[in-house]
Amino acid sequence: MPPESRADHATADRWLSIVGIGEDGIAGLGENARQAIGSAATVFGGRRHLELAQAMIRGDARPWPTPFDPQMRDVLALRGTPVCVLASGDPFLFGVGVTLSRHLEPQEYATFPAPSAFSLAAARLGWTLQDIETVSLHGRPVDLIRPLLHPGRHVLALTSDGRGPADIARLLVEAGFGASVLTVLEALGGESERIRTTNASAFTLEDISELNLVALEVRADGPARVLPLSTGLDDHLFEHDGQMTKREIRAVTLSALAPRRGELLWDIGAGSGSIGIEWMLRHPSMRAIGIEANPVRAARAQRNAQAFGVPGLSIVEGTAPAALVGLEPPDAIFIGGGGSEPGVLETAMDCLKPEGRLVANAVTLEMEAVLLAAQARHGGHLIRLQVSRAEPVGSMQGWRSAMPVTQWTWQKNGEDA
Repeated sequence: MPPESRADHATADRWLSIVGIGEDGIAGLGENARQAIGSAATVFGGRRHLELAQAMIRGDARPWPTPFDPQMRDVLALRGTPVCVLASGDPFLFGVGVTLSRHLEPQEYATFPAPSAFSLAAARLGWTLQDIETVSLHGRPVDLIRPLLHPGRHVLALTSDGRGPADIARLLVEAGFGASVLTVLEALGGESERIRTTNASAFTLEDISELNLVALEVRADGPARVLPLSTGLDDHLFEHDGQMTKREIRAVTLSALAPRRGELLWDIGAGSGSIGIEWMLRHPSMRAIGIEANPVRAARAQRNAQAFGVPGLSIVEGTAPAALVGLEPPDAIFIGGGGSEPGVLETAMDCLKPEGRLVANAVTLEMEAVLLAAQARHGGHLIRLQVSRAEPVGSMQGWRSAMPVTQWTWQKNGEDA
């Protein structure tokens, strides 16, 4: 059972309090949160947090070290003594509570959250929080907002500093969403709270508080880069040299890979990165590692990942199977290039987690022979895909067939591990 939210946390087991504090300081805190601050022998927090709670602090006030230590060594060194950590708003919404929880058991701490910046912004704007998109860009690439840019949608984006709103406005204009309405909400809940509205294409706001959140009413001003929710995104959205898994085959391939939340994909022979990118677009928790031997293509895949709003796509420049050594074991593997090289398929199958899925596509006779032999030895499913497109034939139109693709899908069971 999780501990009750009481202030008597200073015991051998529950020694830590995590207190969310807003820009209104101690005036916005409940009695338990105040007691947690006042009874702590040591209080950690950002300098702004410590200033806001200064009147309540009786113990040693310690600002976070620079650079910030995600291992929380200073806090953990005081384990068993009464400690309080101050955080912005809700400590478990992109906050320090998440970092601390990685090193602690739930029974070691009590949490006293305050309203998050998202909650305060929705309240000011009258937006229904469960019906809009939210994203934290605090310390993270602004490109993460790209998949959320659908005309007519509302987005709340937490930024890192006073430059964040201008960065978002520039991205919107570049992507064809210059008509979007931006509302910059600064220092919410405090005496310096300010709310200003403008258009992305006319953004000239200055002197923006370091503490700000941007609300977007997404509007396109012409052909915009809209990333559909479907798989098999249009080929023209990708930068490529022609050597890529085309949209129809890509859609079938993603279906066979069967993405599940929180999973890791290896994309062997990543090329333009299209498979790994579409895998990651399925959900923010998805991760992918692309393995690509060609340095030009590796760089191109990284640019594509940025343009699609999944900058977390990891690109390993090297040749399989050697480049696979030391990588985190995957939940799924796609082999789109280089699979006919000795040891690639066998190494991939060995590295795959139990119950993981492997999908391999072949367009050459050599790779098809590898897949036929693998299916004979290990089972799985083979299909052949053929796509024809209507193209001009003189003054008329006819069907032009693309190269057929043989696809092998295999799932690893406990006996194969």
